[in-house]
Amino acid sequence: MKIGILGTGMVGRAHAQKLVELGHDVMIGTGDVDKTLNKISENDFNSWYKNIDGLKIGAFTEAAVHGELIINAIKGEMALAVLSLLYDGLNNKIIIDISNPLEFDEKRSVKLFVCNTDSLGEQIQKALPDSLVVKTLNTVNANLQVNPSLLSDGNHDVFVSGNNEKAKQLVAKFLKEFYGWKNIIDLGDITTARGTEALMIMWLNLSTKFGTAMFNYKILK
Repeated sequence: MKIGILGTGMVGRAHAQKLVELGHDVMIGTGDVDKTLNKISENDFNSWYKNIDGLKIGAFTEAAVHGELIINAIKGEMALAVLSLLYDGLNNKIIIDISNPLEFDEKRSVKLFVCNTDSLGEQIQKALPDSLVVKTLNTVNANLQVNPSLLSDGNHDVFVSGNNEKAKQLVAKFLKEFYGWKNIIDLGDITTARGTEALMIMWLNLSTKFGTAMFNYKILK
């Protein structure tokens, strides 16, 4: 499958590496290819990229056109602005939206910049009415997103939200067959992304409490 991944941070890299290992034709997208490849940092992209044989890199527009399926791993505060510019390349495509509307102040306190009566997932769907947005995976860390078996033998839950039933079914199949998710809960239409995005405040509290990001929710009934 040809897959376009938007975003070169930890989440985008985790998905790109996993999907390349599975044999898919993957392009990871960034705002400025040269800047991304030449940026020097403790965990710079170029050092990682050189070790992923077969992975392509391009501008956001190129990755959007490349993918039959799109994964949005752009930081929440930038996601809507970037995706709105990719309208033509994203038409009629499923977008797996992993972004979260988190806003940190100078003291690293966090709040949601959209919540209660709206969500980032909904805003993305409104901006891209001819795309099929499915919110999922935003309630677990990057490593668990692509390999849920790292925790409790994969016996924990992930949620999906979206307006198109077929798109949600295809994303659920993707999560099961490519990543190994066993328990997928369909919450309903894209408005239910308000709940999963709001869970990130609790997720951050739990991460601080436990001193790790390797945990997830399990729904018992």
